[in-house]
Amino acid sequence: MQQETKRRGAATDEATARAAELEVKLQRIRRLLDRRGAPAVALSSRESLAWLFGGARVTVPTNGDPVLSAVVSADDLTLHVYSNERERLLDEELPTPQTATVVDHPWFAPLPGTAGQLPSGGVLREADAVHDLRALRAPLLPIEAARYRALGEEVAAAVTRVATGARPEQTERAVAAALSRELVGLGAEPIVLLVAGRSRLGLRHPLPTEEPVGGRAMLVVGARRHGLIVNLTRWIGSEPHSEGADARLFEVEADAFEATRPGRTLAEILGDIATSYREHGFAADEWIRHHQGGPTGYAGRDPRATPVAADVAVAWQAFAWNPSAPRVKVEDTVLIGDRRPDVLTVDPSWPSRAVRGIERPLALPFA
Repeated sequence: MQQETKRRGAATDEATARAAELEVKLQRIRRLLDRRGAPAVALSSRESLAWLFGGARVTVPTNGDPVLSAVVSADDLTLHVYSNERERLLDEELPTPQTATVVDHPWFAPLPGTAGQLPSGGVLREADAVHDLRALRAPLLPIEAARYRALGEEVAAAVTRVATGARPEQTERAVAAALSRELVGLGAEPIVLLVAGRSRLGLRHPLPTEEPVGGRAMLVVGARRHGLIVNLTRWIGSEPHSEGADARLFEVEADAFEATRPGRTLAEILGDIATSYREHGFAADEWIRHHQGGPTGYAGRDPRATPVAADVAVAWQAFAWNPSAPRVKVEDTVLIGDRRPDVLTVDPSWPSRAVRGIERPLALPFA
């Protein structure tokens, strides 16, 4: 009885916190409407809907289209939901205020705000406000940062468990399957699982195959929970390789961290990263051979940094830079605060060394 009372109390506290979170985000949207002189905006993307509703699972296939849309005006919140999803969404996913209006639609009908049902009357579509909505998502609230930190630590520990049990004779697919099992067990969705054994380390996006892991391997994970996505890369094995390249790439990453300051555009930050490759002994065009990452959060990259990206970094925004060169790569999810980056995807048991005061992951030898 006492345990049940505690459970109900915790559920009530969580519901109260999510309702407060929703209200803060609705206020952000309404300030945007005021700036744009628009009566309402129709949110239809997974990223925006998951953000607004506190990490709700708004799709059924992991990367499918949302099963609802939301129209936010100065005074109202209207949810348009597929009738076959209504019960689950309202009971399990959405922190819906009592004042919200819920409109049912048959499963075959396009939802307002989607390509098949464009809004009218001056209502903004997501496509009309892409940059504005990304800017609203960028600064994380304390409750979001807490969710993110918990996910980062749990995923990093899960990767450690799989890596510790990995063996050179295992296939890449077997390691990927173990990673997937761990992530699903955490209540997370695996959205990226890459494994490169020794024979495929030259690939930047190595989808798993039946090749053996061999003496050295790279594991790359992207996992989503509460709408938030963590990204990390880890290396396993004790086979000799170019440790000098690892050290130089850590310096490129350290330059990326130092360049990521509130008020700077992604293009400016990427320019510093591109220069860093050359300064640390890599080819001058190495940064062109693979994307370098960028802001993250409710999308794997929100958006990728490019030479023309005008999005501005803000405090309490998450980033996942992923510098790479032939057979070397480093990647973690970090939160940019008012001082040095705070690494979210960290497991203290993983071997590391300090690079400019931040612990960075080394290769984990086979047991």
